[in-house]
Amino acid sequence: MTQTLQDCLGPSGFYDRRGDDVVLLVHGLTGTPAEMRHVGKSLMRRGCSVACPQLAGHCASEGDLKRSTWQEWYGSVERTFEALKAQHERVFVSGLSMGALIALKLAEQKGERVSGLGLLSTTFFYDGWNMPQLRRKFLLPVVLHTPLKHFMSWEETPPYGIKCERTRALVHAVLTNRDAKAAEKVGIFRTPAVTIRESLRLIEAARKALPNVRSPALIVHSTEDDMASVRNAHFVAQRISSRKVEMFFVDDTYHVLTLDKRKEDVAYRLADFFSECSAHEAVAVAAV
Repeated sequence: MTQTLQDCLGPSGFYDRRGDDVVLLVHGLTGTPAEMRHVGKSLMRRGCSVACPQLAGHCASEGDLKRSTWQEWYGSVERTFEALKAQHERVFVSGLSMGALIALKLAEQKGERVSGLGLLSTTFFYDGWNMPQLRRKFLLPVVLHTPLKHFMSWEETPPYGIKCERTRALVHAVLTNRDAKAAEKVGIFRTPAVTIRESLRLIEAARKALPNVRSPALIVHSTEDDMASVRNAHFVAQRISSRKVEMFFVDDTYHVLTLDKRKEDVAYRLADFFSECSAHEAVAVAAV
């Protein structure tokens, strides 16, 4: 049975129609569509329609997250893509962090039907300056390959991937107050070990997808990323097979580019890139 766009988006997802082209936004692991809202509004001001689905297992309880798989996260995006493609000629996809990996996997599967990619803080390696060395190198392998994975979680602490002190304080306040809707507002800041295991499986799937991705791609990364260093951006650029690849490095911001100090610059760069892709595609069609 074909699902409607609203069904695909989920309770916390959004779709705003503005122009003929649409940007499918993909939030990060343990995140929410809310973290993509500002970028979405900026894209709308530039004439794009925008949509962001709630990934399976997200925006609810830690238990829901633990029961979800990376294939289910991907399925949330794939179904939304197909629903958008039925209404829009051109669909661009922009994902944050793990959302960028899902975008890459989608581009491999859908080929030229994905008109362009915006890859924000792509995370193949957890090698940012705020990722504990001992935990990354020694504890994770022990946990992920034993029954401990069903009982342990990694709790994210400040700065939460955000350099902007005001935004960081707002996130901290929601978490401190234990708001009943915190998971919907700011996400889940405890990542179960089984979810980390699923993220590693997604990383491997995206790694294999890279040579088969041919959609134009804009790679955006912070030089101060606290979770994933710029090595990740170069890793993508060296392996992707896109006919058009551009890189945009920003400073004065951490991992969550869509909420931090340079969010407006990121949004406008995305809009410019997608506009260029649309113009190029239109010229190519006219020449046929």
